[in-house]
Amino acid sequence: MTNLSLEQISAQLESESTRDRLLALVSLRQVPAADAVPLIKKVLDDPNLPVRSMAVFALGVKQTDECYPILVKLLENDPDYGIRADAAGALGYLEDIRAFEPLVRAFYEDTNWLVRFSAAVSLGNLKDVRARELLVQALDSEEVVVQQGAIAALGEIGAVEAIDSILRFAQSEDWLIRQRLVEALGNLPSPKSISALKYLQKDSHPQVSRAATLSLERLMADG
Repeated sequence: MTNLSLEQISAQLESESTRDRLLALVSLRQVPAADAVPLIKKVLDDPNLPVRSMAVFALGVKQTDECYPILVKLLENDPDYGIRADAAGALGYLEDIRAFEPLVRAFYEDTNWLVRFSAAVSLGNLKDVRARELLVQALDSEEVVVQQGAIAALGEIGAVEAIDSILRFAQSEDWLIRQRLVEALGNLPSPKSISALKYLQKDSHPQVSRAATLSLERLMADG
């Protein structure tokens, strides 16, 4: 792709063609955050949902002081659950500890499972141990993907105290849950983790058994 000037990207963002606007957002990957964010803001209210979604995600990658308040407002007020989920995810990318409270509120108060999933994953990205109780509660969600997000996030925050809570998923019929479990255990140094990983090395699904081996190697190297 040829490098477009800021003026060309700005003009492309105002094109009537959805494809042009999406390509303009892609072009911003090469642009410094300070120059990119004002242009991203032009399409945050775009009539096309994929354009809006890409713009929201971009705010998590192109980080300036403006991004945090914009994303929190979208998370709390946008009528589209997909955009709220995107905002939650982008807040995780920012790794701004101020996002802890808005993400917790979103997890408890938003009625959509995708938003709660994104909030759980992003709480893991923040690596704040205060999220442990919420994430343990999330393990009881009726949505499998929320359980997956919670398991991964508990690993991210290093919640060794939650090992017993996540080990019940070692027998899950969903291999993706088992994979999230072994990946999380790789971040939770404990004799129980090592024992569980040795067991899951024999898992019937090759991706789970391979991930268990990698996690076991990581624990042994750190130990």
